[in-house]
Parts: sequence; C-alpha cells; structure tokens
Amino acid sequence: MKLSKFGEKFSGDAGILSLMDDLGNAMAEGGMIMMGGGNPGSIPEIERVMRKQLQRLIDDDQALRKLIGIYDPPQGKKEFLKALASLLRKEFGWDVSSANICLTNGSQAAFFLMFNMFAGECEDGTKRKILLPMAPEYIGYADLGLSDDFFVSVRPRIECVGENLFKYRVDFDNISITEEIGAICVSRPTNPTGNVLTDDEINGLAQLAEKHDIPLIVDSAYGVPFPCMIYTEVQPIWTENLIVSMSLSKFGLPAARTGIIIAGKKYVDALSSINSVVNLAPGSFGAMLTTPLIESGEILRLSKDVIRPFYKQKMEKVMEVVKDAFAGCKYKVHIPEGSMFLWFWFPDLPITSRELYQRLKQRKVLVVSGDYFFPGLEPGWQHTNECIRVNYSQDEGEVHKGIRLIAEEIRLIYREGN
Repeated sequence: MKLSKFGEKFSGDAGILSLMDDLGNAMAEGGMIMMGGGNPGSIPEIERVMRKQLQRLIDDDQALRKLIGIYDPPQGKKEFLKALASLLRKEFGWDVSSANICLTNGSQAAFFLMFNMFAGECEDGTKRKILLPMAPEYIGYADLGLSDDFFVSVRPRIECVGENLFKYRVDFDNISITEEIGAICVSRPTNPTGNVLTDDEINGLAQLAEKHDIPLIVDSAYGVPFPCMIYTEVQPIWTENLIVSMSLSKFGLPAARTGIIIAGKKYVDALSSINSVVNLAPGSFGAMLTTPLIESGEILRLSKDVIRPFYKQKMEKVMEVVKDAFAGCKYKVHIPEGSMFLWFWFPDLPITSRELYQRLKQRKVLVVSGDYFFPGLEPGWQHTNECIRVNYSQDEGEVHKGIRLIAEEIRLIYREGN
C-alpha cells in the first residue's frame, strides 16, 4: 500500500495510538487492572442526570429530530453557544458572546485543527511551531502536527516537597519566544501530572503570548469552569488573546465527543471554516444533552458539588495507599492538584519507563510510560525515562491493588538493579 506523508504519519507508531490499542486489547482480554487511559469514572448522580436529559429528548419529537436528523452549523448548536456565553458572562465576567464559542467533535479534534492553524509550513516559506512551556504535557498532542519537528518544549523547575512529593513549575527564565513560535499551549490541570498552573503562571504566559502577538491555548478538559476537577483555588481566566479549550468528556460524556473552544472571534471564525471542511458540522448529542444544564447553571453545581468531590476523595484514598505501599521505597509523586492521574517519578530507575510499563503489563497492571509525555524536548534528560502515569478514576479496590503491585515491582527492580 502506497501512502502519502499524511498517511504514513497518522497510521504510524503514535503514542496515543499505542495507548488506545492497549486499552482496547486489555479490555477485550479481561483480567487487567486498567490504570492507563483517560476514561472518567462512573458517577451515579451524573448518570441519573444524563438519563433524565436523554429521556427528555426522546419524549420530544421535534427535539429528537434535531438530535439525529438535522446538521448543526459548522460553529455548533446555536442554543448551546448562546447558553454557554450567557453563563460565562454572568458567573465569571467574561466578555464573550456566542460568536466567541465553537464546538468540535471532541477536544482532540479541536487541537488537531488549532495546532495546524497556528504552526507548520507557512505561505511565506517559514515554519512555525507550538511551544509547550512546561513538559511533561498531554500524550495526545505529540502526533497532531502535519509536519515534523512541530513542538518546542521547556523543562520545568522541580520543587521537592518533603521526602516523597514534588511539583513542576514553569521555568520562565528558560522560555524563549522566537519568530518560529506560532502559539503557546498548556493543560490546566496538566495531563499527565495533575499539576495546576497558578494564576500567576497563567498570567505570565498570557503576557508573553500577547507581547509576541500569538495565542495562549489553555486546555481545560479537566478544569474550570467545568468539570472542575481541581483541588486548589484558581480563577477561570479568559482574554481575547487566550483560547480556552473545554470538553464534556470528563463531565461524564466521553462518548459524546464534544469539544468546546472559547476564543476571540477571528479564531472562532477560522476554526468554524476548517470545521465545515473537515466535519461539515460538529455532532449535536453532547450539546443538546447539556444545554438545559448550562441555561440553569446546574452544570457548575454538579461540577463543584458532585464531580470534584468524587475525584478528590479517590485521590486522597489512593495517596494513603501509596504512602503505605511505597514506604521505605525510592519514589516521588507529583502533588495531585487536579485531574485523575498520579505521576510517579522513580529517581535513578535502573530500567526505562517503557520497560517498567512492560513488566507491569505482565503483572496485569496497565499504566502509561512517562517518556511519551515530552514532545519537542531536547533528548538526554534522564527524568523522562523515570516516570509513569497512573489513572485512579476506576474501581477503588482494583486501583489500590494495582498500586501495591506497582510498589512490589519497583522494590524488585531497585533491589536487582535491572
């Protein structure tokens, strides 16, 4: 089979492809403790709310026809856009209208479109890149560029907290914005580490972006205003030069594939145009399910009072298990400030994180090797091969068992030296 450059690149060995393949195969085989993917946990109250909303649509002939039988505009369902803009103005004082919002078929698709809007080969023959100002970053970014050498990443400052905790911080002294940078992108909370950039860090990056007339993209798939999987106090921030990406996935609707982009009108217009070419229109399902929740503000209450406590409690319980299981072992965990992941760092690990991943897989524990999360970083930093990401969102008994098996394997590796 003869493939184009596009075909070769996107059918090759992408990190996100390996992750999703492993997840699918493990689910099919059974018996695996699933701590590798990004699937949210099952929250009964959210499922009850979604069942009620779905029944409402089924019982309304006109609404059902809109749901399954009519294309939305390329920008997305108008009622949803209007309701969300109203909510953001009322609750957070954002100066937005429906013209500042665009829907996509999942946030992964949104980042594919946006990254290639701002980076890659340009009309004047120059090439632009996406700056990730604090690696590690989301595995799903790594292979989105239509050209090679698409990202520039910056090592974080590492701040150790006590014996076994640490936190990454943006190293502003080592960030260089050159003519080749087309946009800056951060996730908040950060996937994979659970780090939450402070308001000062976000404002500092926003100022850098504005100074160089490029956008700052903030991936808020786990963040504020919803689903609010953040365990520290932060301020939802938006300006004309700041693009906020949100999603309904971690609100409990990953299968609905609804990405939400809030941006200046010029960005939304461009994204909508690309949407029309690539997708004709975004799907209606997620937007129609949640529009009443946005109109009433209920989506914020559910996020703060149901979703955040659900994951925060899971985090606190799993951290107690980690403390017990890894006692006396050489390990560190990034302070879990948000999302649903633990980021383990095993200093001076005698094997690579991919080898550790394979060994844990043999023990029926599926995690993600940390080296996938450093796209665009200059090679040679040993830290990239000493980390793994663990998802704690699933069944607590299974997760806690998985943590103990990881601890057993780590003790064995350090003891044997290989």
